[in-house]
Order: sequence, then C-alpha cells, then structure tokens
Amino acid sequence: MAHVVVLGAGLGGTIMAYELRDALGAEHRVSVVNKGTRFSFVPSNPWVAVGWRKRDEVEVDLTDVFRRRSIDFFPQGAERLHPAEKRVTLSDGTDLPYDYLVIATGPELAFDEIPGFGPEAATQSVCHIDHALGAKEAFDRLVANPGPVIIGAVQGASCYGPAYEFAFILDKALRDAKVRDRVPMTFVTAEPYIGHLGLDGVGDTKGLLESEMRQRHIRFITNAKVDRFEDGKAFVSEIADDGSVRQAHEIPFVYTMMLPAFRGVPAVRGIEGLTNPRGFILADQYQRNPTFKDVFSIGVCVAIPPVGKTPVPVGVPKTGFMIESMVTATTQNIASLVAGREPKAIPTWNAVCLADFGDGGVAFVAQPQIPPRNVNWSSSGKWVHAAKIGFEKYFLHKIRAGTAEPFYEKLALQVLGIDKLRAVKQDETGT
Repeated sequence: MAHVVVLGAGLGGTIMAYELRDALGAEHRVSVVNKGTRFSFVPSNPWVAVGWRKRDEVEVDLTDVFRRRSIDFFPQGAERLHPAEKRVTLSDGTDLPYDYLVIATGPELAFDEIPGFGPEAATQSVCHIDHALGAKEAFDRLVANPGPVIIGAVQGASCYGPAYEFAFILDKALRDAKVRDRVPMTFVTAEPYIGHLGLDGVGDTKGLLESEMRQRHIRFITNAKVDRFEDGKAFVSEIADDGSVRQAHEIPFVYTMMLPAFRGVPAVRGIEGLTNPRGFILADQYQRNPTFKDVFSIGVCVAIPPVGKTPVPVGVPKTGFMIESMVTATTQNIASLVAGREPKAIPTWNAVCLADFGDGGVAFVAQPQIPPRNVNWSSSGKWVHAAKIGFEKYFLHKIRAGTAEPFYEKLALQVLGIDKLRAVKQDETGT
C-alpha cells in the first residue's frame, strides 16, 4: 500500500486529494494535512470585504466530505517537513510518514518586509477570509467617514488580479453607498505598466485596464516601491528604468488594501534542495522536486522565475486553472510511480482568469501562461461578472460534492480548446 500525503487544503490541495482518491485504488491511502477543517474560496474575498458575501457562503467544512471520500484528515497542521526521512511533523508533535508527498500549502504573507504593512498594522488585506472580514469593518468606517484610498500590490507581489478586482469592486460599492465623490482613489503597483499582471500582459490587458481606471477616476502609479506605511500616509518611491528614484510620493489615506509579496511557509522554508531562497518549492516539468523524488508541489508554493526584468521586482501569478493543470499532471505522475512506471505527464500551465469589477470585468486566456504563447486573448464586459458568480457557485459545489472534475467541466474545456496536460508521448509498450 502506498501512502500519499497532501500538505494544504486550499484551492489546489483539496482538488489534489479528490483526484488522487479517484486515480489510486482503494488499497492505497490518501491523507490531507491542513491548519483547521475549513476550505475557504479565496477568490470571493474581495466580495467579502465590501459585504457582498458572508463567511458561511464561501467556506466548506471538509471533515464530512473527506470522510465520505475515504481521505484521512489531519487538521492540526504541519510543523516541519523532513523530506530525507519521508515524514511530516504535525503541530501536536506527532509524525506522519508518507511514500509520496504533495506540497500545496500556498504562501506565507510577507507583510513584515515593509514597516506598517498588513492587517495587524495600518493596512487591509483580502488574502485570507479573516483579513477580508476585517477589511469589511474598515470599509464600513470608510463609508461613514469618506477619505483617500490606496489599492494595489507592493514590490515582489505575484498576485495582481485581486488588486485590480478590489479597486473596481470598491469603486462600485462606494458608488452604491453614494460616497464615491468623496473618496479619491490611487492604484499603486510594482508592475511596469497597468495590466502587466506579472505576465507581461495578456492580449490587451494594458489598454483594457488603463481605460477602466480612467473611466472610474482612479489615479495610478506604476514601478512603485513602497517604503513604509505610517498612520494615514504611504511613502512610495517611483523607480526609473535605471533603478533610480524618478519621484517620491507621500500619499494620504484613510483606507489601504495592498497585496503583499509571498514566501514559503515555515514548515518547508530553508530545506536545502527543496526550496529556493524565498522558500518556494523547486519542481521539474513533472511538478517533482529534483532532489527529493517522492515530493511534488502545486500552486502558489511552486518556484517560478519572473517574466523578464523589471525596475521593481514583480512575481509570476499562479492562476486557478494553472493550478488545476498542475494537479492533474501530479496525480497522473504519482499514479505512474505507484504502478512502477516513471512520470510522464506535463502540465500546460494554461491560464484562464475572470477578474470581476462588480458590474463588469475582464477575462483573459493565456496558453501557456508564460510567454511566448499559442493563445493570447483578453476581453471585457458585463458577462464577466456573471461568469465569476457562476464559477464561485460551481467550484464550491465541487468542493462540497468531493468531485475533482465533473464531465461537464471536461466538455466545456474541450469546446474551448483548453488542455490541462501537454501531449505525452508513449513508448512502444503503451505505458
């Protein structure tokens, strides 16, 4: 019997466990280690932060569904991974041995790298459901006492879509509250241009997003390095192409939500051969660690180099569909290893993204996510808002049902010509 352990039960880890359970026979064991029992649909957090969603509408308790799927669950969380010994020390001091491990922890949020940054200091966040609920309380205070707002993403961030989403969602919520005229908004981002997204743009995201900013009277600063936050002020250096400071900005605010840089979680950070200096997991084309061959990784925790050089550090996002392609490849590769074969499945890293603006939005498809691409498309319209709501309901249903990929999802992807895996050549024996 093989024992496969999944570290993390977020967007990638939960689906990873479902796919492994489907792919491996009943004689093999699948376990999930997570901090707490609840799955939270992180893409809904911008809606939570303005009161458009409640916590119980975007969370699922995984205890029963894992039990139904015969997946062992360890909600005490992981303290430290010992890959050379093939075991995980849990937070209660017990050890969980494994034959194969999938790291799907997501990131640690590096608020401490900038003075005054984060929900424990002067700014808000939508990276976690608890942060989003705190941001909702701050939003209520903003509506009662309007003033300047800063939205964006700091240097080293690798998740830009939610920053744009929240800027436009906040604009809509403030218009609905009839106080938008008293709230000057500034979008501050490390990106070299609006719509870069850590991907050097997708289709005409530059033109689309700049246009949306201007229509909504949102001022923007790019190539921005945030130096510090103080009570009611952000100090930002706008960096020129040669690395010098083009302009120093002192921006007042009564409300700020900026996305942080990410790093690996403490349970895996600093393990030689496993992680890069930021604590992200090193992986080959099969999502397999080059040093510890029984360790795989998926999602935001995977080390991916940036797309080209920029004046301010800009990371690469790992979108939901890109993560699902990692999940499917990893499942097939672990199943091959369990059966005594070598891994062959390679994820496409195709990106499909719906960025909601409250009353519209922008969608893009990048195949693959990293340029050059076979497909490089973006579009905007009210349909994106409806599509994002539909995706939220669909994904939460999938989590509650314990289903990795229903037939209608496979059919839709086939119709759109979007693949999770690259074509895999087979040897003469068909294996």
